[in-house]
Order: sequence, then structure tokens, then C-alpha cells
Amino acid sequence: MYVTPQGDEIFVVDAHIHLWDARPENRRNRYGLTFIESFWGSHVGMTPKEQRWDFDRFCHYGVEGAAKDLFEDGYVDHAVMLPTNLHDFYVDGFNTTDQCAAFKRAYPDKVVLNGRCDPRDGQRGLERLEADFEKYKFKGVKLYTAEWNGVSKGYTLRDDIVAPYMEKCIELGIKVIHIHKGPTIHPLNLDAFDVRDVDHVATAFPTLKFVVDHCGMPRIDDFCWIAGQEPNVYGGLALIPSFIHARPKYFAQMLADLLYFLGPDRLLFGSDYGITSPKWIVEKFMAFDFPEDLAREAATPLTLEVKRKIMGLNAAKLYDLPVPAACRLANAAEDDGEILLARGAIDAAA
Repeated sequence: MYVTPQGDEIFVVDAHIHLWDARPENRRNRYGLTFIESFWGSHVGMTPKEQRWDFDRFCHYGVEGAAKDLFEDGYVDHAVMLPTNLHDFYVDGFNTTDQCAAFKRAYPDKVVLNGRCDPRDGQRGLERLEADFEKYKFKGVKLYTAEWNGVSKGYTLRDDIVAPYMEKCIELGIKVIHIHKGPTIHPLNLDAFDVRDVDHVATAFPTLKFVVDHCGMPRIDDFCWIAGQEPNVYGGLALIPSFIHARPKYFAQMLADLLYFLGPDRLLFGSDYGITSPKWIVEKFMAFDFPEDLAREAATPLTLEVKRKIMGLNAAKLYDLPVPAACRLANAAEDDGEILLARGAIDAAA
């Protein structure tokens, strides 16, 4: 939990974290090294000098290292884990569901464990998704459209193979679909990160909530227009807040665009840990305000209530996480009552 200088308690949900293993003994080939080196370049380029890690720790920080960075130092109340297998690059996988489950077992009340799936795996993948769900009972899954899978170097959400997986998620009661759409990472292909396939699944499956991690960056414009028309699309801010230190004007412009098109209720804070740790990002974001010109463009002032939503309340609502009374919005009960009345009116009319 973060406490402002004025004493306000801010509930923090880091909605995008990993627990990866990129040590030399786990690298399958040269891509295992170049992939983690791409991440390392982002870490060094974005992180304040005094907050940077050495490369060995960056390759593997482990359960207790993550707990200290997130829960002890980083103000995080709940952390959402997003697995990524990358078996083509790593012998035992980079950040698999089973690896992430070790963090969930150690901190069950603080860690939200998501699953993952790859529609290119066909029937075998559907069976694995169902088995993983029975084992872990996760509320969300991650899709990584740019992940290599044998001879395939990526897929799009328009492909016919995707719909059966969305239908399986609905059948199992999985409600949140995280979609990785961000900057390219060596050796993955830029086109496979293209965000212009998100509206296809969002329109086809309106009962699912689609969190587009990294907001399609660097295709923020495309993402904003898509999310503006699809009410079940959310912006996962991971990596974007990291620019608040190295490129504050760039960060401010991205955030202004996102607030203008999506408003404050569909943006989720994420540190992208362990590319960066949340401590300094949370501190800088809570102290941040728009310059006058961008404040007009954002059309949503960065009030304390807006920051509360982005930092944790939106993710808490998405994942049904308990929020301490002191951290809730002042008008939350009133808003909930209005929603219930509206639903009652709709039901009566039907």
C-alpha cells in the first residue's frame, strides 16, 4: 500500500509481473540470451541508476527476491502473474504457469495467478488449458501472439484457431484475457504484435474482458481507437509508466491519449516486473500531473480518485480482490447503488 504525503492510503495492484528464469543453464539457444538482453536494455534505459540491478540478478531473482521488491519495498498489495512459456528459447520455459505457481503458493493472499494458452496447439492445447484450470482455478489467461511455436513465428486473433479457445474460457468461467501487444523483442517479429486484431475477438466475445498489455505500444493510436469502440477492452499500462523517468513527455502524451479515449475506469497499472521494479514507478506516478496543454487533451484530470482507480481499484474490480475501506472511493457505495438501480430498471423493462 502506498501512503501519500497527505496520509491517503492507495491500494496498489501490479497487474503485470513475471517470475522468469533466463539463467545460462536454462537457455536453449542463442535466442535465450538475446531475448533477455532485450529486456535488460529496457531495464537499464528506463530505470533510475540507483534502482538498477546487475545482469545476473536480472536473469533470475526468485520468489523471495520478487516478494521483497513487490510487497516489502514496492507498495504492492496484489500482484497479477502473466505466464509466458517461450519453450523455443528456454529449456524449462521462461515464465511458465508452473514456475509462477511457486510464487502463488508462497504468497497465496497476495498473488493472482493467471494461466496461458496458445491456439496453435489445437485440441492438445484446449485439453492443457482445461487441466491447468482444474489445477490452479485461475480467473484469467494470457495470449502471446508473437511467441514462436515450432515453425510458426506468430498468429493473429483473426485466425479461426482462436475462437475455440475463447469459447473454452467462457465454458470454464475464465473472464479475463490478457493479450501481449507491445514493443518488439529480439528475435520476435514486429508484425505479430500488431494490435489491429483485438477488435475482432472483442466484438465476437462481448462477455470476456480483454486486457491489452502495453496498450499496443508503440501503436498507441491504433489501440486507442479500437478500445474507444470496444467497451470490453482494457489498457494494461505495463511498460508505459516506466517512461515516466527517462522520457516524461512521452509518458505524459501516451497517458493523455489513453485517458481521452478510454477514460479512467479501464486502465490498469503494471510495472512489468522484473523489467522494472514498482517502487520508483509508484512514487513518480503518484507525484505526477499533466502539464497544462496535455491536461486539456486528456479531458480527465489526474485527481486522487483517478489515480486510485488506475493504481489498483480497476484491477481489483476485474479480479474481485478485496479492497480495504480506507482505500475505496468516497462515492463507491453510491455508484454501486446506482448501478444496481439501473440493472433493476432494465430487468423490469425486459
